[in-house]
Amino acid sequence: MWITRWPLPALLSWLAAWFIYAAALAAGLGAGPALALGAAVAGVLGWLQSERWRRLIVALGFPASVLALDWQGGASGLLWLAPLALLWWLYPRRTWSEAPLFPTPRGALEQLPMLAPLPPNARVLDAGCGVGDGLRELLHVYPEARVEGVEWSRPLSWLARWRVRGAIVRQGDLWADGWAPFALVYVFQRPESMPRVWAKACAELAPGAWLVSLDFAVPGVAPVASRQLDNGQFVWLYRPGRNATPKPAN
Repeated sequence: MWITRWPLPALLSWLAAWFIYAAALAAGLGAGPALALGAAVAGVLGWLQSERWRRLIVALGFPASVLALDWQGGASGLLWLAPLALLWWLYPRRTWSEAPLFPTPRGALEQLPMLAPLPPNARVLDAGCGVGDGLRELLHVYPEARVEGVEWSRPLSWLARWRVRGAIVRQGDLWADGWAPFALVYVFQRPESMPRVWAKACAELAPGAWLVSLDFAVPGVAPVASRQLDNGQFVWLYRPGRNATPKPAN
């Protein structure tokens, strides 16, 4: 349903928390108890979200906005638009429907060359590279590969290019980007995106190429190999030509 499409649940939750906060103030409740009541509503609505990063965004958005408005003192409330505009520029609207900005942990891909060996000069893609943590790990484990990254947010792509000098980073759409030239594609997306990732990999990757996913498995597809990290996350490895193909994503 359209009402469940992110970030609409977050916006509606923040509005609900603000409504409770304003109603409590209007009823004569003090600012502190009213804030606590609104924050409690935001926390409950955040807990209803299915993913940890969404829970945090929903739960913390209301108290953060109240505190920011209070910090303005007697200044215009329009100042609240400045950090929102900066966030919109760094993390465009469409990016909210993709994966959150969570970094690839150091050492997460350490065993990858043993599980997915690549020839020298193989092309490796980090699809949705964020600020470059995955690129850094790929360069570390595949020093002879041509590591590339694509990121929808232009400022984040600039930051990734600056942080990871050995990789080729471009601003672009990971879904429109062609995967055919790559021997390995690495993703750190979200569960809802994995059927679409798999469908794209099956349609575009050459026979023998690898699809590697951090944390989220492809539903209904057995991996060629997997590894659990010390922090509980999993690295999943697939070879589209050798795995059963699920129904295409809607």
